[in-house]
Amino acid sequence: QVQFVESGGGLVQAGGSLRLSCAASGATVSDNNIGWYRQAPGKQRELVATRRWNGISVYADSVRGRFTISRDFAKNTVDLQMSSLKPEDTAVYYCNFAQKPIPTDYWGQGTQVTVSS
Repeated sequence: QVQFVESGGGLVQAGGSLRLSCAASGATVSDNNIGWYRQAPGKQRELVATRRWNGISVYADSVRGRFTISRDFAKNTVDLQMSSLKPEDTAVYYCNFAQKPIPTDYWGQGTQVTVSS
Protein backbone atom coordinates (compact mmCIF):
# COMPACT_ATOMS: atom_id res chain seq x y z
CA GLN A 1 0.00 0.00 0.00
CA VAL A 2 1.57 3.24 -1.17
CA GLN A 3 1.21 6.22 1.12
CA PHE A 4 2.63 9.73 1.08
CA VAL A 5 2.59 11.88 4.23
CA GLU A 6 3.42 15.56 3.92
CA SER A 7 4.67 17.80 6.74
CA GLY A 8 6.45 21.07 7.39
CA GLY A 9 3.94 23.65 6.27
CA GLY A 10 3.09 26.79 8.18
CA LEU A 11 2.66 30.55 8.13
CA VAL A 12 5.60 32.61 6.93
CA GLN A 13 6.14 36.19 5.82
CA ALA A 14 6.96 37.02 2.23
CA GLY A 15 10.65 36.49 1.59
CA GLY A 16 10.88 33.75 4.18
CA SER A 17 11.65 30.05 3.88
CA LEU A 18 10.06 26.73 4.69
CA ARG A 19 11.11 23.13 4.26
CA LEU A 20 8.50 20.53 3.43
CA SER A 21 9.00 16.81 3.78
CA CYS A 22 7.21 13.92 2.07
CA ALA A 23 7.52 10.54 3.74
CA ALA A 24 6.84 7.66 1.39
CA SER A 25 5.85 4.14 2.31
CA GLY A 26 5.14 1.26 -0.03
CA ALA A 27 7.34 2.87 -2.68
CA THR A 28 11.03 3.73 -2.84
CA VAL A 29 11.86 7.33 -3.71
CA SER A 30 15.11 6.23 -5.36
CA ASP A 31 13.19 4.15 -7.93
CA ASN A 32 10.38 6.53 -8.79
CA ASN A 33 9.67 10.00 -10.12
CA ILE A 34 8.22 11.87 -7.16
CA GLY A 35 6.68 15.29 -7.44
CA TRP A 36 5.55 18.11 -5.19
CA TYR A 37 2.20 19.56 -6.22
CA ARG A 38 0.20 22.47 -4.86
CA GLN A 39 -3.37 23.63 -5.00
CA ALA A 40 -4.36 27.18 -4.22
CA PRO A 41 -7.97 28.09 -3.42
CA GLY A 42 -10.07 28.14 -6.57
CA LYS A 43 -7.24 26.83 -8.74
CA GLN A 44 -6.26 23.49 -10.22
CA ARG A 45 -3.57 21.39 -8.64
CA GLU A 46 -0.22 22.02 -10.30
CA LEU A 47 3.11 20.23 -10.33
CA VAL A 48 5.85 22.51 -9.03
CA ALA A 49 8.87 20.23 -8.66
CA THR A 50 9.90 16.70 -9.63
CA ARG A 51 12.77 14.56 -8.53
CA ARG A 52 13.23 11.86 -11.13
CA TRP A 53 14.47 8.38 -10.30
CA ASN A 54 17.80 9.22 -12.01
CA GLY A 55 18.38 12.27 -9.82
CA ILE A 56 17.32 14.94 -12.29
CA SER A 57 15.22 17.75 -10.84
CA VAL A 58 12.60 19.62 -12.83
CA TYR A 59 10.84 22.80 -11.72
CA ALA A 60 7.87 24.86 -12.82
CA ASP A 61 8.78 28.29 -14.09
CA SER A 62 7.00 29.89 -11.16
CA VAL A 63 9.35 28.33 -8.58
CA ARG A 64 12.60 27.77 -10.44
CA GLY A 65 15.49 29.38 -8.61
CA ARG A 66 13.54 29.59 -5.35
CA PHE A 67 12.59 25.97 -4.60
CA THR A 68 14.92 22.98 -4.34
CA ILE A 69 13.75 19.36 -4.32
CA SER A 70 15.92 16.67 -2.77
CA ARG A 71 15.78 13.07 -1.58
CA ASP A 72 16.90 11.29 1.57
CA PHE A 73 17.33 7.62 0.77
CA ALA A 74 17.82 6.59 4.39
CA LYS A 75 14.51 8.17 5.40
CA ASN A 76 12.78 7.49 2.07
CA THR A 77 11.64 11.09 1.90
CA VAL A 78 11.47 13.79 -0.75
CA ASP A 79 11.94 17.29 0.63
CA LEU A 80 11.11 20.69 -0.82
CA GLN A 81 13.18 23.63 0.37
CA MET A 82 11.28 26.82 -0.40
CA SER A 83 12.97 30.21 -0.24
CA SER A 84 12.04 33.76 -1.20
CA LEU A 85 8.43 32.83 -0.66
CA LYS A 86 5.70 34.96 -2.21
CA PRO A 87 2.02 35.34 -1.29
CA GLU A 88 1.17 33.52 -4.52
CA ASP A 89 2.94 30.44 -3.16
CA THR A 90 0.10 30.08 -0.66
CA ALA A 91 -1.48 26.67 -1.23
CA VAL A 92 -1.87 23.17 0.12
CA TYR A 93 1.21 21.20 -0.92
CA TYR A 94 1.06 17.51 -1.75
CA CYS A 95 3.46 14.87 -2.98
CA ASN A 96 2.69 12.01 -5.30
CA PHE A 97 4.19 10.12 -8.20
CA ALA A 98 5.12 12.45 -11.04
CA GLN A 99 3.54 10.60 -13.94
CA LYS A 100 0.57 10.79 -16.24
CA PRO A 101 -2.07 10.02 -15.34
CA ILE A 102 -1.42 10.96 -11.72
CA PRO A 103 -2.46 8.10 -9.45
CA THR A 104 -5.44 9.49 -7.59
CA ASP A 105 -5.37 6.85 -4.87
CA TYR A 106 -2.22 8.21 -3.27
CA TRP A 107 -3.12 11.81 -2.46
CA GLY A 108 -2.49 12.51 1.20
CA GLN A 109 -3.78 15.26 3.44
CA GLY A 110 -1.22 17.74 2.20
CA THR A 111 0.41 20.48 4.22
CA GLN A 112 -0.78 24.10 4.23
CA VAL A 113 1.66 26.83 3.31
CA THR A 114 0.52 30.39 3.90
CA VAL A 115 2.69 33.34 2.89
CA SER A 116 1.66 36.71 4.25
CA SER A 117 2.52 39.96 2.50
